[in-house]
Amino acid sequence: MTKIHCFTSASFSYLDRVRVLGETLRRHNPDWEFTFCLSDIEPKGFVFNLEEEPIDSVVRIEELGIPLLDSWMFEHDIVELCTAVKGKMLCRLLEQGAEKVVYIDPDIAVFSDLSDIDRALDTHDVILTPHQLYPDSTEEAIRDNEIGSLKFGIYNLGFVAVSGRAEGYRFAKWWRDRLLSFCFDDVPNGLFTDQKWCDHVPAFFENVMILRDPGYNVASWNLSQRPIAIDSDGIIRAANSILKFFHFTKVTWAGEVMLERYCGNRVEVFELMYWYRAQLARNAPKGVPDRWWAFGRYENGNPIPKHHRLAYRQDRALQRQFPNPFSSGSHSFEQFMEQRKIS
Repeated sequence: MTKIHCFTSASFSYLDRVRVLGETLRRHNPDWEFTFCLSDIEPKGFVFNLEEEPIDSVVRIEELGIPLLDSWMFEHDIVELCTAVKGKMLCRLLEQGAEKVVYIDPDIAVFSDLSDIDRALDTHDVILTPHQLYPDSTEEAIRDNEIGSLKFGIYNLGFVAVSGRAEGYRFAKWWRDRLLSFCFDDVPNGLFTDQKWCDHVPAFFENVMILRDPGYNVASWNLSQRPIAIDSDGIIRAANSILKFFHFTKVTWAGEVMLERYCGNRVEVFELMYWYRAQLARNAPKGVPDRWWAFGRYENGNPIPKHHRLAYRQDRALQRQFPNPFSSGSHSFEQFMEQRKIS
């Protein structure tokens, strides 16, 4: 049997989620190899011991071979950066000989075996899951869901599966190159990190499977068509299909608003939410400050404002002048921005 290589991408602030994903993946798919692509550095006093984690291996961002890494990282906020490395990590695994690679977002929990994905990759080179599988019927749902997909992307790139054959690798290289240059949250200009790019995939590539099983990639934004039910024997279903994995995006705020709006007065989805929150609490890493991200601050500890990143991203001359924009002090990019504000 061909080994499935699965990876996720996150910072240490999402380590609790990575642990839940790793635990649930290992429980239901014990033969899969799970890699954590890490875009962060440990906070002082925190020790990340892989032997104690439900993770098989770690690849740090500096191992990906991204040119001008400091300059490139500075252009991205935390979500953009952890997304932008996905294509590069995918290519790394394929180049190392992986025949089947699956990416899963860190805020996903697995509830069943994913052997269907394994079998589908025997004949398909790229597998995507749409946000919506059926048209909505109310204006509110159309605005939230269908128009939302038009804004943010038709496919949910919290999951993608790719074969190691030529067409799969061709997709991986294309996606890698687009994310290295254009992985930004800039909806007015047609970008939403990695998702909008993959609207092109069914037209650009052959052997693409659009996975229409409602049990895959269930989330708050598609519950209007995928009601959750729990059988008497404990099997969880979404729209009468066995739940494969649930995407717990924004479990503490906007996600719960959408759950309440589209749960159809069913309490089962809130049972999943309470379970997930308990798992996060159990897996909370000790010694990682709240909202920690090593690349969110200048070297003197000052937080990097969003407009600093945007100014740097949009000006190639500034990138050449300040190849290490994270530095502080005399002749630094930080000082340059503060002086420009004063003038």
